[in-house]
Amino acid sequence: MTMTTPILEVRNLRKHYPRVKAVDGVDFAVRQGICFGLLGPNGAGKTTTIEMMEGIIKPTSGDILYKGEPQGARFRNEAGIQFQSTSLQDFLTVRENLQFFSSLYPAGLPLEELIDICRLREYLDRDASKLSGGQRQRMLLALALVNDPDVVFLDEPTTGLDPQARLNFWELVNSIKARNKTVLLTTHYMEEAYNLCDEIAIMDHGKIIAHGSPDDLLATHFQDVIIELPQRDFPEAAKDSIPHRHLDKVTGTVEIITQDVNATLAQLMQHGASLAGLQVRPRTLEDLFLELTGKELRA
Repeated sequence: MTMTTPILEVRNLRKHYPRVKAVDGVDFAVRQGICFGLLGPNGAGKTTTIEMMEGIIKPTSGDILYKGEPQGARFRNEAGIQFQSTSLQDFLTVRENLQFFSSLYPAGLPLEELIDICRLREYLDRDASKLSGGQRQRMLLALALVNDPDVVFLDEPTTGLDPQARLNFWELVNSIKARNKTVLLTTHYMEEAYNLCDEIAIMDHGKIIAHGSPDDLLATHFQDVIIELPQRDFPEAAKDSIPHRHLDKVTGTVEIITQDVNATLAQLMQHGASLAGLQVRPRTLEDLFLELTGKELRA
């Protein structure tokens, strides 16, 4: 593989079913050593795309290249997959699970190194069924890394984890990337995508509708910010002079879109608004996702 050859490349990838075009002509390339995020609402074709890249289902047409060549035995030996749900022998300990999966490969990471990477030493003699959510995800990550893969697929790895366990898992992903491994990530958490991914591709209706680094995509699509104000502090008289606003009924917050914060604040103060609870935030990937798809990511 030359320096310019991507580790993974998808060309005009399609998966059609009798009444559904699940994936409809997708093209993208993944560089070595980055975290690449594939995002999309349910039904967008994201999972189907990933499963074709993993070799689980066959495409209707198109090509998937690994290190410049069609997928084959080399890809299967050099790829690791952490599925969203994996069945394990619950009567086995963490150590025994690692030993069993390690025995399936002719070579891989030394188990002691794997245990340290995924911070499992404290739980080695615990039954897999007795692990917490975060501990179980760390063990599943270790199983995905047991063959020392060059590319690792992580399918919504932090779903259901508490915030602290999620942050711990992010550290593990960054440590894997620091070893020049390539990570393909699917996630429903925009903050996770922003913090982990060097590049993201957003899918909808079976097509890629945006692709680039998170910061570049935000800079391309937005030149404004959001002012957030509790609904109780937003004066009725300001409605006509501040039209670009949205009420978040869940939080009871008025969100004002503006390119001129000072002018908007002056208008609010002119109408007697209390600014005690006001916050100004930049646009986020959540905003971008809504802008491009019209949907919440978890829709």
